[in-house]
Amino acid sequence: MVVLVLTACPAGLRGHLTRWLLEISAGVFVGFVTARVRELMWQRVVELAKDGKAIMVYSARGEQRLAFRVHRHQWQPVDVDGVTLMLRPADGASAGQAGVRSGWSKASKYRMAAKRKRI
Repeated sequence: MVVLVLTACPAGLRGHLTRWLLEISAGVFVGFVTARVRELMWQRVVELAKDGKAIMVYSARGEQRLAFRVHRHQWQPVDVDGVTLMLRPADGASAGQAGVRSGWSKASKYRMAAKRKRI
């Protein structure tokens, strides 16, 4: 089984992939293909993705019974004692925390000030 997730890729690539896989959500493709077709499909994704990102998860022999491929993505597969894990970037920017400031919120500051006045 193959699961392929595309982000910011051209519509032509998505149309090309629907020849072999089902698009179950925008940019998410699933299906059963042979290893040869899977390799050719991945080459086509790398060629046509341009500035887009792609992650492919597919069935493989081994303890996990799956393997990963990534193209231009922040998360990278890393082998740890024979188990493949996805390594997240350390900066946290890709996890959606780019604009988060540290410190207390204004509402929290107001509550603390009000509590101090009562004392």
